[in-house]
Amino acid sequence: MEKALDAALCVFWRKGYEGASYTDLTEATGVERPALYSAFGNKEALFRRVLNRYYERYFDYLPEALDLPTAREVAAHILYSAVDLNTRYPDRTGCLVINGALAGSDEAEPVRQTLIDARAVAEAQLRERFERAKAEGDLPETAKPDALAAFLMAVTHGMAVQAKAGFSRDRLEAVVEQALSAWPAGRTSISGT
Repeated sequence: MEKALDAALCVFWRKGYEGASYTDLTEATGVERPALYSAFGNKEALFRRVLNRYYERYFDYLPEALDLPTAREVAAHILYSAVDLNTRYPDRTGCLVINGALAGSDEAEPVRQTLIDARAVAEAQLRERFERAKAEGDLPETAKPDALAAFLMAVTHGMAVQAKAGFSRDRLEAVVEQALSAWPAGRTSISGT
């Protein structure tokens, strides 16, 4: 069933939660609908399993980034990793989380809320990291950790949408460079970091 889960991940990533039909899922996984239900439950339960797999396999760059020594390095690692993730697979551009969070029907609301909650957790982790950076002098006294975390999330989400719309890796990297040029220098920053 591991291969089936990977195949379902590809379908959800490409089509989003609402865009993925059970026909799409059974064709991609090679598992008939009753067996798919038996193994994973309903579509929402399958998506939640896929989401956990996505975080384990593809979103590992966030914890890596949080351990970096400076806030700028945290931001750069997240932004460049997001570009890589959003453009790595020609048939799965964008971000599974953003693609799913844009779902709009009442039926998809529990999934959409799960994705919104996950995004909020990531933003809170960034805010805490930037609060620490400010306390350590890595960010200036005037820095607003909550605004920096929201800014970073907005840029990564915007890049995911742009990647889904066909933006190239080069264009997205130019966005990263522009975002980093706006990053505040800390009281203890060394030029070039």
